[in-house]
Amino acid sequence: MDKKVALTYEGIQELEAELKELKVNKRKDIAQKIKDARAQGDLSENAEYDAAKDEQARIEARIVAIEKMLRNAVLIEQEDADKDTIALGSKVTLFDEEFEEEITYHIVGSAEANPEKNRISNESPLGMGLIGNKAGTNVEIDAPMGIIKYRILAIS
Repeated sequence: MDKKVALTYEGIQELEAELKELKVNKRKDIAQKIKDARAQGDLSENAEYDAAKDEQARIEARIVAIEKMLRNAVLIEQEDADKDTIALGSKVTLFDEEFEEEITYHIVGSAEANPEKNRISNESPLGMGLIGNKAGTNVEIDAPMGIIKYRILAIS
C-alpha cells in the first residue's frame, strides 16, 4: 500500500494545475522538440534528440509522481484544527531568539514543503519540534546547524 500524502487544499490545487500543464502543454512542446530533432537526420549523434528524450522522461516521471500523490492525498482539514496547539496545517508565528525577528511558517506535509515560501514539512526538525506546542511556549529545535531557540507568538 502506498504512503498517504498529507496535502492542504491549496497544495492539491497546485498539484492539479501542474499536472494539467505537464499533460496539456509540456507533452505537446516536447513532442515537437523530438519531431524537430528527428528531422535533422542521424539520431545516433544528435544531442538535441537525446536532450529532448531526457526531458520527455523527466516530464513523464513527474506526471506519474503527481498522479500518485493525488491518488494517495489526505486533505489537511485546517478549519477543524485546534487553534491552541500547533499541528499539521497550522500557521505559526515565531520569534527567533538569535536574530531577534518574527517569522511565520505554515506546517505542511513533505510533498508541499517549500522553505522559500515558509512552508515547512511536518517531518523536518523544525516541524517536528513545533508540533504539539502552544502559543507562549519557548522551544529549542535541534537542527543540523545547531540548537535554534524560538518563542511561539501565535497559531492560526
